[in-house]
Amino acid sequence: MADTPSVLILGIGNLLWADEGFGVRAVEELHRGWSFPDNVRLMDGGTQGIYLVQHIREADILVVFDAVDFGLAPGSLKLAEGDEVPKFLGVKKISLHQTGFQEVLAMAEMLGDAPAEQLLIGVQPVELDDYGGSLRPEVKAQIAPAIEVALDYLARRGITARRRAQPLDDDITIASSEMSLARYEAGRPDAAAALRQGDARVLTAEGWRGPEDFEAEIDQLLSQPARPR
Repeated sequence: MADTPSVLILGIGNLLWADEGFGVRAVEELHRGWSFPDNVRLMDGGTQGIYLVQHIREADILVVFDAVDFGLAPGSLKLAEGDEVPKFLGVKKISLHQTGFQEVLAMAEMLGDAPAEQLLIGVQPVELDDYGGSLRPEVKAQIAPAIEVALDYLARRGITARRRAQPLDDDITIASSEMSLARYEAGRPDAAAALRQGDARVLTAEGWRGPEDFEAEIDQLLSQPARPR
């Protein structure tokens, strides 16, 4: 490892599915409240999967925040280090982004560029099946402890963060300002206006019809010649 290691602090997950957004929300809050030296990068990895591989390969130290099904009580915080990181991500996948991120770690390892040190800070989700939902209180309450774990882990490796005198405004974010936690929760319509598990008003409408044979329709679409550019 270099004398000045390259550090990547990564939040992964999907903000649109309730507690699956924990990783991104944690790294957002870390960015709002703390500043780091130039060799540290904070990143919203979202659900990019394989597109994160180059960022992973460039890191000597990797810290990942994510919602992970550890089989624990909802809202529990659990850590994994080193070789345990990809193992825990693969035990019970709660989302396709975890499959993609496992592949990223495997690819970096195969290319000889895996981060020398890895830490996964995971939270057991309470609710995932809530499209447009936000973090449940038990999971949101783990953001501050998760950040403290990350800060301590990095401090023991000589990487010190400085608390900002004033947390950054929502407009100053590593992600989309429109998706900041406060705006996301304030702008969310209630269940009467936007049902969470599929809108019965659409599914039962006379004008909507599902495919009679989905695979046949896909085969038909794929067999059509490409349109000239």
